[in-house]
Amino acid sequence: MRVVLITGAASGLGWHLAQACHARGDHLLLTDIDAAGLSARAAELDPNRVLAIAGNICEPSLHHDLLTACRRRFGRLDVLINNAGITHRSPTVHTNPAVLRKVMAVDYHAPLELTLSALPLLRESRGQVAAIGSMAGWMPVLGRAGYCAAKSALSQAFEVLRGEVAQDGIHLLMVYPSFLDTAIDRNALGADGKPAGHARSTIGTVRSAAHMAEQLLDALKRRQQRLFPDRGSWAASLLWRIAPAFYYRQMSRRFAGELPAPTTQQNIP
Repeated sequence: MRVVLITGAASGLGWHLAQACHARGDHLLLTDIDAAGLSARAAELDPNRVLAIAGNICEPSLHHDLLTACRRRFGRLDVLINNAGITHRSPTVHTNPAVLRKVMAVDYHAPLELTLSALPLLRESRGQVAAIGSMAGWMPVLGRAGYCAAKSALSQAFEVLRGEVAQDGIHLLMVYPSFLDTAIDRNALGADGKPAGHARSTIGTVRSAAHMAEQLLDALKRRQQRLFPDRGSWAASLLWRIAPAFYYRQMSRRFAGELPAPTTQQNIP
């Protein structure tokens, strides 16, 4: 019996991961801030193998409830998949700082803190951790300063953590997807914290969540350390390093529709 904890499991990649793990015979502990959506999803799965607990992933009390319930119900934890996340689409200079703080809390602080809390259970099972990073953590994406910063912080923290928990037999996978067809972009925040009112721009191929879920689980099975599903975005990250000026020109053209009009300065006599 393998027990898998998935955050952000009510939709998108999290739900496809839950379905794929369920099909493979795993027992599941699912969480999401959308209580109604999570309940509906859990009802589609075998109740004998699924436990769903809704809550805000940024709250330490939820971490405690998840891990306590995991031990009581299943007696172990084999895989923790840090999937929950949010993004924004807004130029940095126009974005309310509260939006940047929220993105950092969900995309960086929450997965790191949940993982640290789960280490005792993971040590017992010599388990695995997967964290959903982003190519936006490797290269700047205009209009996504908070998201880029959070994913960069997540990447660095988990790459350090990998070396520190390896001696305990814990395996860590960092996943670096590009643009996915999931609710995270459809629910992106705007500059004021309300839903973004404009369509997103993209780099590379927009992948399906189902395809990404299968790649991730296969990477865990092979005990890969890193997964780069979109080679186009991976190449763009290299372009950023070797020719940053050219990268910025290309990025500015691709994301022109999301950028504010240049400010004009008037000469004051």
